[in-house]
Amino acid sequence: MEYIYAALLLDAAGKEINEKSLMEVVKAAGMSPDEARAKAIVASLKEVNIKDVIKNAQTAQVSVAAPAPGAAPAAGHAEKKKEEKEDKKSEEEAAGGLASLFG
Repeated sequence: MEYIYAALLLDAAGKEINEKSLMEVVKAAGMSPDEARAKAIVASLKEVNIKDVIKNAQTAQVSVAAPAPGAAPAAGHAEKKKEEKEDKKSEEEAAGGLASLFG
């Protein structure tokens, strides 16, 4: 994961993402760099525009989070009440279980 973060950091700084620069960033973070991992990341990112990927990921999150048009709000409200009752019951059960631990 540290190599992905290093690649993101290098991209944000406008630097070229290559094995040497990735290994330098990982080393600067206090970790032991692995040349094989650095090569694999560089090869994986060769044809990838990181800024576009981030932009598309943010767009995908927004579209997933948006409610479906024409969705019935009453159905969602009923489900929410049911979940709240279930949550309350499970919290009470958990508290009872904790009480048995401490006498």
